[in-house]
Amino acid sequence: MSGKRAFLELLKQEGVEILFGNPGTTELPLMDALAVDNELRYVLGLQEAAVMAMADGYAQASGKLAVVNLHVAPGLGNAMGMLYDAQKAGSPILVTAGQHDQQFNATEPILWADLPPIARPFVKWSTEVRRLQDLPRLVHRAAKTALAPPTGPVFLSLPGDILQAEAEVDLLGPTRVAPRLRGDRAAVEAAAALLAQAKRPMIIAGDAVAQSRALAELAELAELLGAPVYAELVPSMATFPASHPLFRGTIGRVTPAIRETFAQYDLVFSVGGDLFTLSLPSPVEPIPEGVQVIHLDIDPWELGKNYPPAVAILGDPKATLPDLTASVRERMTAGARAAARERLTTATDAIRGEREALQAKARAGAAATPVQPLALLQAIGEVLPKNAVVVDETISSGVGIRQLLRSDDPQSFFGLRGGGIGWGLPAAIGVKLALPDRPVVALIGDGSAMYTCQALWTAAHDRIGVVFVIFNNRSYRILKQRLHAQRGHAAQVDRYVGMELVAPAIDFAALARSLGVAAERARTVHEATDLISQGLSGDTAMLIDVELDRGFKPM
Repeated sequence: MSGKRAFLELLKQEGVEILFGNPGTTELPLMDALAVDNELRYVLGLQEAAVMAMADGYAQASGKLAVVNLHVAPGLGNAMGMLYDAQKAGSPILVTAGQHDQQFNATEPILWADLPPIARPFVKWSTEVRRLQDLPRLVHRAAKTALAPPTGPVFLSLPGDILQAEAEVDLLGPTRVAPRLRGDRAAVEAAAALLAQAKRPMIIAGDAVAQSRALAELAELAELLGAPVYAELVPSMATFPASHPLFRGTIGRVTPAIRETFAQYDLVFSVGGDLFTLSLPSPVEPIPEGVQVIHLDIDPWELGKNYPPAVAILGDPKATLPDLTASVRERMTAGARAAARERLTTATDAIRGEREALQAKARAGAAATPVQPLALLQAIGEVLPKNAVVVDETISSGVGIRQLLRSDDPQSFFGLRGGGIGWGLPAAIGVKLALPDRPVVALIGDGSAMYTCQALWTAAHDRIGVVFVIFNNRSYRILKQRLHAQRGHAAQVDRYVGMELVAPAIDFAALARSLGVAAERARTVHEATDLISQGLSGDTAMLIDVELDRGFKPM
């Protein structure tokens, strides 16, 4: 068997159905093998960053191993920003790159570099295949490692001589590490004791909840405690049902706001939540003195990484939360149960009031032009079907998105966790490939869209029916907000260098049409939602460019 055929057969053994890629000369052996293979689907992207994000979206939405093939050092380099995002999201992806023939590499040929060290900072494991006989072992090891908790990307370099070689090859077989790690009993009991006696508990729901499909288990515990539930700072998925009466939205992303939230409570239970990856320094700590922390996570690195918890539990939320809930229920006194019922009523009323106030504020701006982001989100939430999937990279325009849009199951919402912009537009394509029977709407900032707009061609070419909504404020609004907040020269002279996307303005509708995607412009909320409904009624991609209010200064 040839190495190129063996590689494809190994991917099939691992359950792979789609190979994302952008080929070059070192990938030609694989492209030759694909010419006579009728089982694997090859999805072509026109730039490696877009290809990487497509694989990321597919991996997150499907929970399966995604595979992406890049072109030597420049191709891997182009993909690195999106590989960083995949690492932060814990996406199970086998990243491969073609490499020159091994006997040729001593001459340092064009495009050559030692690939595994380049990828290593952003993956769980990285190596190069040196012998054809090792190919099965290394592919299976890579797949096992990517899918073992905590999941994440891995990297294999594939030299051309390995793919072209022929030999007798034992394909071996896949290995899977069972993910349902049950938390230590003593740790669970210690956590239950603290939760049962807490007077003002709160819960942070992290991506591990969605990844383990434990939303119902967490809701049961929250209701027992009468504890409000917050999504972690920057979640990748719907970590708690948005319509649940105890869901309070996402915690603020700056330290003073986090500290203000935590100060309302005496105990914080983080279930797979990030504690904390912050983007700005602060003179104060996010967790006030006297607030106890319990942390449950499948990743031992995250437990106590920055802030020591009273109890740390290494475990899978789906397997561990039922034990914890049962133990809390046993320990709660009659007085504690009565207090929890009172908290449940108080929290439910307060959260309902907050949602109604947010919705009223959004509706009040519905007629404004240019469009107000909050009003647009509210209106989109009202027109989306119940089974819709939202891919969010609205950045500064996404305030309130989880409260205003229905996202109740783990596959209903995907957001940019890593922070490397350009992810959302191609990721939505991968999400749609993973969930072909669900409508997918991508809400993308204009600055983000320009990083990976090549992905629109893939949506057109492969007839992938995503509705792309460009939140177009013709600027890098979040940078303007943060620079203005520093009260320096820019704020004084009202000049924000390198943050304006004007003169000329980008015509996203024309750009989309040039890449084969139907597109329209919307100047009002009503026009935008009518076009979104129109896009969802078809089976091909559509882009809607919405002109947003450019304001960024606090009123």
